[in-house]
Amino acid sequence: MTITRRAAGIALAAAVLAGSIASPATAATALPALDPARLTAAIAGLPDAQVSGALVQIRGSGGSWSGSSGISELGSTAPPRLDGRFRIGSMTKTFTAVVTLQLAAERRLNLDQPVQRYLPGLLPASYAPIPVRSLLNFTSGINGAGIDSKNPDWFFPNRYQHFEPGSQLDFTKPLAFDPGKAQRYGNADYILAGLLIEKVTGNSWASEINRRIIRPLHLTGTSVPGDDPRIHGPHAHGYEATDTGWVDVTEANPSLQWSAASIISTADDLDRFLVALFRGRLLPPRQLEEMFTVPDVDIYGTDKDAVYSAGLTEFQSGTQTIWVKSGDRPGYNNAMGATRDLSRRLVYSVNTLHMGGTESPKAAERIVMAALT
Repeated sequence: MTITRRAAGIALAAAVLAGSIASPATAATALPALDPARLTAAIAGLPDAQVSGALVQIRGSGGSWSGSSGISELGSTAPPRLDGRFRIGSMTKTFTAVVTLQLAAERRLNLDQPVQRYLPGLLPASYAPIPVRSLLNFTSGINGAGIDSKNPDWFFPNRYQHFEPGSQLDFTKPLAFDPGKAQRYGNADYILAGLLIEKVTGNSWASEINRRIIRPLHLTGTSVPGDDPRIHGPHAHGYEATDTGWVDVTEANPSLQWSAASIISTADDLDRFLVALFRGRLLPPRQLEEMFTVPDVDIYGTDKDAVYSAGLTEFQSGTQTIWVKSGDRPGYNNAMGATRDLSRRLVYSVNTLHMGGTESPKAAERIVMAALT
């Protein structure tokens, strides 16, 4: 199926919110009325072969709804708590993008200047200049280390391993393409952005996320875990279905994902974050617009239009435009999204039973369809 920024079928909404895909902002948002029965049905019948549980939160002037289904833990019949914490995976990138853009607003870095100016000696001399903006919109060409952390064969023997910031990058390879000439989604750009934040501020990436976002917004269920493999506070467990039964995958050292995919949060905190971000509480207008600007390039290796902005993904169906970010870790598949005017906001977490799949769980697709169509 062909996907462009200007036309995307609503059947791709789940791929956007649970995987990712996109399109441009409209002045007004036409929203369907919320249908509680349809939303309830979207998460009914859990656990199933793909998912152990799910929680959903919808907010905005277009209506509100919350629900959960399935089980939060083996041996219990209780569904996931609506205030439960979960690994947000790549939604971490939105937080990292905000801090990077705040530094640009403070004139401590320039988005048009090369990363090499701020991190001298880190990148090979053979690399072309990489504008800072290219990290945020995935057009740098930087290569990751190629670790398939969502493959059970890798995950189980390595789940508690520590990774130093920067070890996730592979500088032995040439850039995949000239910076700014294509878009390729991955963690590498945002690992490098984390290193950039640390160099410019002289502080750890985690401390800047806490100081600039988590504490000011009172995100009491949100944390940057560092090397801590646990999820503290109420949470649904994640499992992997194996030939011998479900294996708990909740605990894992998130240092491999670091500034790209390590944060833990809640539906309420993520909704509060989106509201503050879209209303300009975190960024001045010029920098905020970077988060709603998709570069005019193709997805690397295809003839499809780019779909990612700085920290968000643009999706349009008909007259609706939703700005989203998805994220997943073993046992967790999640997304947050909102119309530009915040009249419809969706956050969900689905506890998957099969890590690393290329397709989103059917429960996630049903949630998105029920919330947005």
